[in-house]
Amino acid sequence: MAETRTGLRCSSVKDCNSLSADTSRPRHLLHYQLVTRRQLLSLPAALALPRPAKPQPDFPGTPYRQYSRCLPDFLRDQAARAYKIRNLEIAKLTSADAIRQRQQWDRETFWRLIGGMPQRTPLNTRTVGTFTRPGYRLEKLVYESQPNFHIPANLYIPTTGQPPYPAVLFQMGHMRNGKAAATYQRCCQALARLGYLVLGFDPMGQGERVYYPGPSGYKSRVGSPDDEHNIAGKQMLLTGVTATRLQVWDAVRSLDVLASHPLADPQRLASAGHSGGGTLTMLLAAVDERLAAAVVVDGNTENVACEHFNPPGATDDAEQNFIGSGPLGFDRWDLLYPLAPKPLLIVVSDTDFFATYSSEYIRNGWDEFSKLRAVYTRLDAADRLAWFDSPLLHELSYDVRLELYNFFARWLRHDQTRITAEPETAPETDQTLWASDSGNVVRSFHGETPFSLNRARELVVHPAPLDQLVAAERPPAGLKPTVLARAAGHGISIEAIEVPSAPGVWLPAWLYLPAARDASKPALLALEAAGRNVRSQEGELYQTLAQRGYPVCVADVRGIGDLAPELGRGTPDYAQFHATEENYAWSSLIFGKPLLGQRVTDILALAAALRAHPALEGLPLKVAASGRMAVPALFAAAMDPNIAEVYLAGCLLSYRSIVDTESYHAQFANFVPGILLHTDLPELVASLNPRRVCLAGTINAAGQTLEPAAVRAVYGPHEHIRLKSEAHWNLEALIS
Repeated sequence: MAETRTGLRCSSVKDCNSLSADTSRPRHLLHYQLVTRRQLLSLPAALALPRPAKPQPDFPGTPYRQYSRCLPDFLRDQAARAYKIRNLEIAKLTSADAIRQRQQWDRETFWRLIGGMPQRTPLNTRTVGTFTRPGYRLEKLVYESQPNFHIPANLYIPTTGQPPYPAVLFQMGHMRNGKAAATYQRCCQALARLGYLVLGFDPMGQGERVYYPGPSGYKSRVGSPDDEHNIAGKQMLLTGVTATRLQVWDAVRSLDVLASHPLADPQRLASAGHSGGGTLTMLLAAVDERLAAAVVVDGNTENVACEHFNPPGATDDAEQNFIGSGPLGFDRWDLLYPLAPKPLLIVVSDTDFFATYSSEYIRNGWDEFSKLRAVYTRLDAADRLAWFDSPLLHELSYDVRLELYNFFARWLRHDQTRITAEPETAPETDQTLWASDSGNVVRSFHGETPFSLNRARELVVHPAPLDQLVAAERPPAGLKPTVLARAAGHGISIEAIEVPSAPGVWLPAWLYLPAARDASKPALLALEAAGRNVRSQEGELYQTLAQRGYPVCVADVRGIGDLAPELGRGTPDYAQFHATEENYAWSSLIFGKPLLGQRVTDILALAAALRAHPALEGLPLKVAASGRMAVPALFAAAMDPNIAEVYLAGCLLSYRSIVDTESYHAQFANFVPGILLHTDLPELVASLNPRRVCLAGTINAAGQTLEPAAVRAVYGPHEHIRLKSEAHWNLEALIS
């Protein structure tokens, strides 16, 4: 092993064990941190993990908190619990029996989290073209991982050596042209010339499997492979399945194709992949015992729940986020435990902690590698686990490809001769590798898409308690608001109040009180998508309502207004890109706390606290919500019978409309995994009867405002439902 200015390279676990205490840390800590990891851990918790600031006792002003830390800190606490749960279980792996039990648990838990293992159906594999190049022959294949769901693939067959050949399933990263990406072609060609049978296939949304094509018919109109994965992946959650399930099953069936080939040695099957393909290799390693070895290059080897959790955590594409895994103590590195003690190489780019993934990527990966190394050691297989890092960017670079060739040579061919140069390669054009005549398998073979498969999924509905479905918590008895300050308005009084909702979460609100109490006028809790400070100044909507005799509370809930989360650590591009509502929604789902449920919890707390306010006691409480706040308000009203009336402006028609709409624009923060197996928004509105509900300007999943007749056709002729064609948010709308 050699230590260089650019990094540390470990060709095996034995090499890694030889590192000194000072150099065994991830390289970016050695070169870019001013404090050591030990020093960092010795810092007071208040410095290491900042909490919402407590007001200073002698401060004369209003004791506001740093509300932007509430949601990040809530998730940080969830991550800490998940991290502790998992570490306690990993620490028990002190025997071969314990390791085998954990491996079985990992496989079963993974399938359960992602929606269950599909049934094998006929692959209908066919060869649609072939050509020969020096050292290998390429066959263009098409097969079906699910009925009429086509996968295009290239099979590289050596023209030298003696079969049966060791066989490698090569899995692609998130390149638009999938299997035709130049560096992936180079790797597949070189492996074939080195004597491996290689199958490379297009993943979902890439290459010939673009499912949202633009005018060309084969280029995506939605932006990137990530978008191709996420648009369909989010829809799948509503029906109780996942993009993870779809993608890992594609890999399993592709391995079926490779393993059944007469030139393949079924005892020497391996998988390798780069970036997203590295992660897909991890997924396959979790479920398929046929693999004899694996190489993960720049995959997502970062757990979501980690020691230095950086909110919202290492969320990524839909297939890489395991819903509900946090409370179970399951995380990404658990995908690799079932492979032990078989040979495994982890390759990382040392730039990834600041150029691709989160600021914790290398440190987190190295910590988890060390835990897995202990398992391999207990199985007397320490030399079969290796770590290699490259100083280069996030790519399947030449140095990484050489390491991959040498690893497979050692473990699949039992050849210790060092490969120092890559066999000659020459990438083909995309069209040369196409298995379809149009460059798109859906267009050429008239097959299914992830959207069409999900839309056709048969659903059996089983009602369940709403608080369990969305993981919402009801407020404790005796909850009251805290008045932080009072101010006089024109004919009204104004209170700055705060309501505790969850540990470390406080909800700031304005409460506008009329000068005289009028028992005939209800109190109004207003929830604006843009937050509490919109339309709250003198002469604007809420003060005017109070001047008309209506008590009005305008509040923020988690992720909204003053509770919008602060930026996390890392490079500016990463921190800004990651601090979105969608990433916080993914993180919340991973930890079993849907953002919708968090907001329902907040609304329930606000409603309970307002009823306890001396100026509002005995008054009926009406809730009005706009845009993305409408769905949480509806759930809260369905759970709280003391909410007397609901006004929903711009509310989503139904979850079913999302599943039925290919190009939808619904707020992901309102998604609930498997919700359509239990209920939908029309059923929630029906459950409020006889309480009045006004649906104003209801929108479909495409974001289009619907006419009342179209809404009535979905919601039925219930008399307690009033419909308005436009989502007005003004004095007349909120009073009437």
